[in-house]
Amino acid sequence: MSDTGPKFLGRQRTLVLIAIAVLVLGAAGIYSVQAFQRYQERTTGASAAALRATMPEGDRIVFRNTAMGEGYGSMAAVALDAPSGQRAVTEIPCDRVAERAGLVSCMKTRRGIPTTFENDVLDADGNLVETLPLPGIPSRTRISDGGLVATTSFVTGHSYAAGSFSTETTVTRADGSGYGNLEDFTMMVDGEELTAVDRNVWGVSFVSEDEFYVTVASGGNTWLMKGSFSTRTLASVLGNAECPSVSPDRTRVAYKKRTGSGAAVHWDIAVLDLQTGKETVIGLRDGFDDQLEWLDDGRLLFGVPRPGAVGDSDVYVIDARAEAEPELLIEHAWSPSVVRSAN
Repeated sequence: MSDTGPKFLGRQRTLVLIAIAVLVLGAAGIYSVQAFQRYQERTTGASAAALRATMPEGDRIVFRNTAMGEGYGSMAAVALDAPSGQRAVTEIPCDRVAERAGLVSCMKTRRGIPTTFENDVLDADGNLVETLPLPGIPSRTRISDGGLVATTSFVTGHSYAAGSFSTETTVTRADGSGYGNLEDFTMMVDGEELTAVDRNVWGVSFVSEDEFYVTVASGGNTWLMKGSFSTRTLASVLGNAECPSVSPDRTRVAYKKRTGSGAAVHWDIAVLDLQTGKETVIGLRDGFDDQLEWLDDGRLLFGVPRPGAVGDSDVYVIDARAEAEPELLIEHAWSPSVVRSAN
């Protein structure tokens, strides 16, 4: 039978149909990727210029909005003198947010294939200054008076962190320059250098453009450490302290103090007087897991997840004294940052 017979023609038609199917599937795949990218642009706040469109003038508290519905997860703010009043919600989603020195640090997750993490640094008008890559899940961020940006991320891939967690904390300027990973600094505990491979650093709080406080952990222990950028050193102040926050008058440091372990772990608030060395512990019935923020020289802010409401939380205020009780300040909020005109 000739090669141009029915069998040959049938094979040709089959090959043509296969080629058409491949083209259709390829086009569909390209369309799906492009559609996903457009969705990402809509849901990750590509238009940063909207930042100041609704922001309250003057002193304010900036936070992550956790009210369900439109604007969930976006940067929001309330007036400092009316925290229970109307909130301004931007179009900029942030997992963690801080504002100071005319800059905004917005740590975010970009879900996709693969999922990536980054920190957008914005100026006072909401324009994107720089996008800095993050090595893992956003955890903490703070900005110094001079514009240094500190970020902490949870990371994976460290062999020593099996069954635990690992962090990476960096301090940079808006242009990407700066001091790099704080794990590379020389660390001293009670006068002895800490060289263990499982060192972790998190929760920077700035004193000045050279000095800061931070948490260091190793071997199941945590320390409040004071750091210096100029000497690239960290030195222990006391143990069992996490996520420090320096008071506006620079006389005290507040931090989390752990009791229990595993599923029974609980964090109270402690405040260290830097002149006398006296530590005041404020016991909390429900505990918390956030980096403290000073509302003023006498009161502290912190976020608490809402029981039974996954993804939702509230911000509480508490006096920085023993026996104080927390009070609800801002509903459906997380990651508070106090912004004053003097900042």
